[in-house]
Amino acid sequence: MRLLIACDKFKDALSAEEACRVVAASAGGVADLCPLTDGGDGFAAILTAAVGGTLVRVPVTGPRGKKVTGLLGLVAVASIPPAARDLLGLTGGSSQRLAVIDLASSGGLALLRPDERDPWHTDSRGTGELLRAAASHEVAAIILGLGGSATHDLGLGAVSELGFTPCDQAGGRLAAAPVNWRRFSQLNGAAGTKLPPIRLACDVTNPLLGAAGAVASYAVQKGLRPEDATELERLTAAAARVLCARFGRDFDGLVRTPGMGAAGGIAVGLSVAFGATIIPGADLVFAWLGLERRLSEADIVVTGEGRFDQTSIAGKGPGAVIARALALGKKVHVFAGAVDPAVRAGVPANLRLHAISPVGLPLEQALKEAPQFLGKAVAAAAAAGW
Repeated sequence: MRLLIACDKFKDALSAEEACRVVAASAGGVADLCPLTDGGDGFAAILTAAVGGTLVRVPVTGPRGKKVTGLLGLVAVASIPPAARDLLGLTGGSSQRLAVIDLASSGGLALLRPDERDPWHTDSRGTGELLRAAASHEVAAIILGLGGSATHDLGLGAVSELGFTPCDQAGGRLAAAPVNWRRFSQLNGAAGTKLPPIRLACDVTNPLLGAAGAVASYAVQKGLRPEDATELERLTAAAARVLCARFGRDFDGLVRTPGMGAAGGIAVGLSVAFGATIIPGADLVFAWLGLERRLSEADIVVTGEGRFDQTSIAGKGPGAVIARALALGKKVHVFAGAVDPAVRAGVPANLRLHAISPVGLPLEQALKEAPQFLGKAVAAAAAAGW
């Protein structure tokens, strides 16, 4: 029996690679390990390793100013599967290289303690530093994975690291974090770094503003107090207007564009200042990792993540794997710390959902013991014959 083990991260407990190894150790049989990423944690490392690239560690500024280690992958364009190259619009030969970076390693929520999480005071400067480092390697293009961000700065931090300066009405320089946006009225300077084409790998379709926008959908999980949402929404709109005015972009059209609400609106700053474009992250990862072939060769597909809910089945990460595996007639097992009861309704017979954490166990203990719970649940499924 051949297993395809394609797990995403178990947030705050196991990386995707660690989760796959735990499953393999408990499952028995022949296993093909394929760690997943949705554009957040692990994006640069997983994609770079999959095609034999080189992973470079770059000291950068974290979301609240402390130094962290950003990850920069350098891969030969010729080593990327053709389907992924097509999604990226790449036609270069074997001499060209591509840079792969992710916001999570430079401005990710996982870099902060719970008491440090506050989108008023975080920014994306480290992502700008990673973009500059990538450009220094003379790459044909840069892929930036959007996911797991701690920021809500419209990419102003990144833009400020690449030559532009947020300023008040008198021309005084401002830091990029939203706490300063009440005085933000102009963006001065010019691009100090020549960047190659930037592709933003993203599956979030949220616009920047409104009921499905960045503030309403994501800011609270980044530490925003609910009572501050109205004010942050107002300032987000005002800051976006300043950016659009600086680069001659249509504000109304931009803020309604799907994906502009991802990762604290970083696509806004990077698209208006540097022409960055959004590509579907799940499709890219699927093609890059050769998942179509690997699924067809598997007898059993095992996937998982920290929490399995409606967002999981919306076409990204494990959801994309599940949908394609079921279409191929494969039996699929999903292991998660918790499974939302709402997704259990109407589950097909060849899809099994396993919640690995005991009911009522405190979250802190569940996270700490996640490897043991995952291994035990997988071993039980294997012993039962899958």
